[in-house]
Order: sequence, then structure tokens, then C-alpha cells
Amino acid sequence: MARFRDKKNKGFVKPVVKKNLKNVDHITGDKVPKSFVFARGKLPAVLRQLQVDLRKLMLPFTALKLKEKKRNSPKDFLNVAGPMGVTHFMILSKTTTGPYLRVARTPQGPTLTVKIVLSGFGTGEQHLKIATIMFQNIFPAIDINTVKLASCQRIVLLNYNKETKLIDFRHYFIRLEPVGATQRLRKFVQNHQVPDLRNLQDVSDFVTKAGYGSESEGDEDAATVTLSNDLSRINRASTKSAVKLQEFGPRMTLHLIKIEEGLCTGGVIFSEHGI
Repeated sequence: MARFRDKKNKGFVKPVVKKNLKNVDHITGDKVPKSFVFARGKLPAVLRQLQVDLRKLMLPFTALKLKEKKRNSPKDFLNVAGPMGVTHFMILSKTTTGPYLRVARTPQGPTLTVKIVLSGFGTGEQHLKIATIMFQNIFPAIDINTVKLASCQRIVLLNYNKETKLIDFRHYFIRLEPVGATQRLRKFVQNHQVPDLRNLQDVSDFVTKAGYGSESEGDEDAATVTLSNDLSRINRASTKSAVKLQEFGPRMTLHLIKIEEGLCTGGVIFSEHGI
């Protein structure tokens, strides 16, 4: 009599397909800038939080959950930077004189060193030119003629003060609000909820009720744009919307003290204390 043996079912696990972000900038044709944000040495709690905030700021082109060990050096991160397409390092450190941030271009530099002191870059001095280019190249390029307004959700502003030689670093959310619409009307459209009209004589009373003017939160003072396409239920094509900024952080005041040719090493191009 024939003997039957049980055959084990061989399962096949379908590989998880991750959505890869485009690695090539459609404007410049170059690789999209990517970054590692990590620390050198032990950081106090305030700087640890700043490190987390910087990683969120650099999303989606950074490693949000980058793991670090005490024995790691910049060379360790450099070894994995190439295969992962990482173009910049942002390195936080703390000494007896204060906290510092180094912004380095991989793999060969240059490196900016700024002291953290917790749009006005000049172009006359060489070290400011290098700093301007360095900060610009951290982020993907934007073509103002073709960019879609809906894709612009955050903005980083840097302002250089020639008198104090300090750089103000600010991170904002971009909000669009229709010009002329009351705050109450905007909330009504966004929330999709029927308001309580029992104590009102007419629907117009809801819109023009005292305390809610036709202009809200200084629309007259805000920059306005005419939308080329629909962005939301209240921001429609061919209508004017006020562009407003809401600060999200982190907020930093930076002092440029040194520029090195290489990756955290090499000849000193600029030094605040003289070369």
C-alpha cells in the first residue's frame, strides 16, 4: 500500500514595498539633499530636544530615528552616508564655552561651525557667501515659476545681523486664509458642523455678528496671492488668500565662528578669532 507523507506548505512572504522618495531634484538635476542630525559627546536635555526638533525640521529627507552610540565618530556616519545618499551632516556638541552646531557637506566638506546663542545675508564677504550657499544647499531647490503652492507647507528663514554678526534661525508653518472671510465663517466651512442659529433672526446675523469683522487677524497687512488652483474648501482657484506664518520651532540664534575646508577637518577658510 502506498504511503503518503504530509508535505509542509511553503509560505511565501511578499516583500514590503516602501515608497521611495524621488532622489533627483527635477529643477537642478542633482541628487536631493539628505541629512544626518547627530551629536558629539553628551548633551544636556535642552540640546537633546533641539536635536529632535532639527530632525523634524529636516523631514522628509533625514533619518528621524537615527541611532547613535558613544563610540560613534563622524567617520562612522560617513561610511553609511554614501550608500544612503546623505549629503549633509548637522552635528550638535556642548563644551564649557557653550553649545555648538557644525554643518558639514559630505564627503569632503566644507564645514561651518556656529555657536548657538539661544534674510539679510550679505554677499560682500567670502565667509558669508559660503554660509549662504551651505544653508541653501541643505534643502531641495524650488522653482518659483513651476512650484505648486500646495506643496509649500513649511519655511526656514535665516537673517544675518551685520552689527551683532548673529544669524537668526526660524522655522514656520505656512497658512493660507481667504481674504475677506470672517474667522467664524472659516471655522464653519472647515469643521463641517451645522451652527446653532436658534437665537438669531437671520443667517446673515451669524456671519456679521459683533466681534467678527469682515477682515480677520490683519488680512490687510498680510501678503496676498491669487490662487491658480483649488487648495481646500475655503481656498479656491482665482480667489485671493492671505499668506501667514505660524512659528513652529526650533528657534535659534547662531554665531558663525569657523569654516573648514574638509569634513570637520582641514584648512581654516574663516575664523572669527583670525586665521
